[in-house]
Amino acid sequence: MSIYCQKAPQKTEETVKMIEISRISVNPNQPRKVFAHEAILKLADSIRQYGVIQPLCVRKIGENYELISGERRLRASKELGLCTVPCVIMDINEAKSAEISIIENLIREDLNIFEQAGAIETLIDTYGLTQEQIAKRLSNSQSFVANKLRLLRISNSEREKILENNLTERHARALLRILDTDLREKTLEKIIADGLNVSKSEELIEQILSNDEPKKQKPRQIKDMSAFYASIDRLVNSVKQSGIDVKSRVIEGDEFTELTILVPTMR
Repeated sequence: MSIYCQKAPQKTEETVKMIEISRISVNPNQPRKVFAHEAILKLADSIRQYGVIQPLCVRKIGENYELISGERRLRASKELGLCTVPCVIMDINEAKSAEISIIENLIREDLNIFEQAGAIETLIDTYGLTQEQIAKRLSNSQSFVANKLRLLRISNSEREKILENNLTERHARALLRILDTDLREKTLEKIIADGLNVSKSEELIEQILSNDEPKKQKPRQIKDMSAFYASIDRLVNSVKQSGIDVKSRVIEGDEFTELTILVPTMR
């Protein structure tokens, strides 16, 4: 593999510095776990022709640097044999670096559906963001965030099968209606074997649930939950004003809505 150094790009409004690839470590909070090798090779070919058009974002760690965003570009540059890449150095801490990396991947839809769910969970559990805050950063609704989190109820073996067979998020969410894990696994295998689309899968699941469970009269649902959520928000804000840093989390399911209020342990 040939090794060569790329010329520094022309100055832009941002300060861009050429940094040795050997001094850049990947972001440990990178939510993307799978990188398609063919896509990396295609990007490397583009870089060979046009260079790294968009600089990577890094933060300084001692004498070296940690990647904030741009791992695909970094991998492609390594594949190509570059010894330096253009970078923008950001003065931020680890928490902010992780947040930027995760949000960028979510916005660009670079993650599969389960990586998206895991990334959102990390923002909540590790970095203390609320579903509402994440929804605003993604320019989406809180129900969008809640539905992503529901996907984490699917087992690892089911996730692998869903991804390997290119099933959609709607397939996955339909399967979550089946609470019995063994029955859900068998249903998933039938969907894959028969090549069922979303509509046919939903019909199959409806039939299975009708045969497997006694029909129950569903309670009348509240049409507009916004007033209920607003009352919870007022309660949480009232407690916060008393000096207690509480957080709330709402996860909407098919059968129920899970509301969690997190109160810091008093020592």
